[in-house]
Amino acid sequence: MNQEIEKVRVLIVGSGPAGYTAAIYASRAGLSPVLYTGGQPGGQLTITNDVENYPGYPDGVMGPQMMEDFRKQAERFGTQVRYGLVTNVDFTVSPKVVTVDEQVTIHADTVIISTGASAKWLGLESETRLNGKGVSACAVCDGFFFRNQEVAIVGAGDTACEEATYLANICSKVYMIVRKDEMRASQIMQKRVMNNPKIEILWNSETDEVLGDEEVTGVRILNNKTGEKSDLAISGFFVAIGHQPNTEIFKDFIHMDNAGYIKTIPGSSKTNIEGVFACGDAQDNVYRQAVTAAGTGCMAALDAERYLAEIENP
Repeated sequence: MNQEIEKVRVLIVGSGPAGYTAAIYASRAGLSPVLYTGGQPGGQLTITNDVENYPGYPDGVMGPQMMEDFRKQAERFGTQVRYGLVTNVDFTVSPKVVTVDEQVTIHADTVIISTGASAKWLGLESETRLNGKGVSACAVCDGFFFRNQEVAIVGAGDTACEEATYLANICSKVYMIVRKDEMRASQIMQKRVMNNPKIEILWNSETDEVLGDEEVTGVRILNNKTGEKSDLAISGFFVAIGHQPNTEIFKDFIHMDNAGYIKTIPGSSKTNIEGVFACGDAQDNVYRQAVTAAGTGCMAALDAERYLAEIENP
């Protein structure tokens, strides 16, 4: 079967704050970008209820509505937003070759990768059912909603310690659920949580079930040494066991760190491949916020615009 082949100047792979911001800037620059939304149109924010920390929304906004606003703004300036998943790429040639849904082949002068990252979850049915109803994978995003309340957080690394400390500044009590009798976090981070009177570490403990019907009301803890189960009354349940960047399809071409985050040249969105740029959580394993993702999306569009100007007007 003959594949359809299309030529574009700027191809944006993935939606979310980074992809849509890149699209807004690229379309306003007259670059006629084409954006493919990926498997989760709008990214992680589409499974987030209230967003209160993004500038310009003084009363807060629902995550899905925010992404709808971003999409409409990008389309207003001429971005073609399409539903589809990139299934193959070849960055060894110029223009770059990108296949979508194994059916459409794009020849792109520039590619902006904004595929984001996905939070790792425990895999519990109750965790999925109560996601956005007290279950969260981002304490910085959602901790404010549980101020002066008791919460629990799962994890034993630096991120879990940072988020537990953050929550302790807001919440009345933080239970930290740690699977072993030790943490893998750095010593300084361990010391910080152990010395915080509002954080109680539950060693040798695993989450058996998140409790609640319409919202989180508690968590059932399994002591994996004794086999005993106990219930804790909490209103917020945070999972901090890591994120997985959605970058697997690019690994044969793009330089990444050991976790799969794309390496960009400091101070830019440039990758090791000329004409390929990365933004948002696909390359940010530190901040992972909507506003920082949008900022790097802007950078990627500007970098792509300058690259096109150089190759088209040498």
